[in-house]
Amino acid sequence: MVNVQTEILIQRPREIVASYASDPDNAPVWYANIRSAQWQTPRPLAVGSRVAFTARFLGRNLDYVYEFTELVPCETLTMRTSQGPFPMRTTYTWSDENGATRMTLRNTGEPSGFSALAGIVMAPMMRAAMRKDLENLKKILEAG
Repeated sequence: MVNVQTEILIQRPREIVASYASDPDNAPVWYANIRSAQWQTPRPLAVGSRVAFTARFLGRNLDYVYEFTELVPCETLTMRTSQGPFPMRTTYTWSDENGATRMTLRNTGEPSGFSALAGIVMAPMMRAAMRKDLENLKKILEAG
């Protein structure tokens, strides 16, 4: 089981942070590894929405579809993919903290086959990438 979580404090109101971070169209801007996001269902984002992403990780292109399974505006967003060798669940949470927003990003999954062995090595790499992504999000939102 891979279970990686990181968080950051962003000096912006929760509504602004959550609105920006939960919009799949913004993912290629603040996630270093995500190259594109293509809606497979009509906007706006809702439980059941599906978005296809193309990412670059460990030197390889990865294509996957996330289905959004939980959405409580400005509180939590959960999406999951069940395709491929590494099914993942990604959860964002937002909370107020002294006029700023604490955003938590968590990825969990149960890799199988070769990916199960790679999962041991992948967790630290994922944590580092997730931290960089949240730092990028912070820079974008605090500059605006």
